[in-house]
Amino acid sequence: MADPQENPFLDDPEAEEEFDLDAAMEEGDGPTDHARANVDAIVAERDEMRDRLMRALAEAENVRKRAARDRVEAEQYGGSKLARDLLPVYDNLARALEAAGDAKDGIVEGIELTMKELVGVFAKHGITLVAPQIGDRFDPQEHQAMFEAPLPDTKAGDIIQVAAVGFKLHDRLLRPAQVGVSSTPA
Repeated sequence: MADPQENPFLDDPEAEEEFDLDAAMEEGDGPTDHARANVDAIVAERDEMRDRLMRALAEAENVRKRAARDRVEAEQYGGSKLARDLLPVYDNLARALEAAGDAKDGIVEGIELTMKELVGVFAKHGITLVAPQIGDRFDPQEHQAMFEAPLPDTKAGDIIQVAAVGFKLHDRLLRPAQVGVSSTPA
C-alpha cells in the first residue's frame, strides 16, 4: 500500500499540511496542465451543481409555500359558488318576513326559524352580512349604487336607501350591498 505522504492527492486525516496545487506546479511536482484543466473543470462543474441545487431547493420551498397558501385558500373560499347560490334563498326569506309584517302565525314563525338557521350556517362558514344603514357613506368596495338622487338634508355620497344587503366570505366580497346614493342636492 502506498504511503499517503507520497501521494498528495489522497485525503489523509493525519497529514499535517494540505496539498497546494499552485505550489506543486511551481516545483514541477504537481499535475500537468491537462490535469490542472481537469481540476478546473471539476471545480466549475461543482460550482454549477451547487448553484443548481440551491435554485432547486429555493424552488421546492416556493412550491411548498404556494401549496400551503392554496390549501388555506381552498378551505376558506372553496364553497364560494355554493354560498352565492344560497344568497337568493336568504333574499326570499327576508322578503317573506317583510311581506308578513306583524303577523305571528305558524308560517311566519317557521320562516323566522329557517332564516335564523340559514344565518347560523352562514356564520359557521365565514359568511357575513354587509348591511349598510341609511346615512352611512357609500363605499364602492362593499356597495353597488343602484341609483343616485338628490335628497334634501343629505350630503353627496350618503346612502339613502338599501335595496339588498351584501355578503362577504371571510374577507372577500360575494355580493355588494345594493344601495341608493344621494347626489349633490339641488
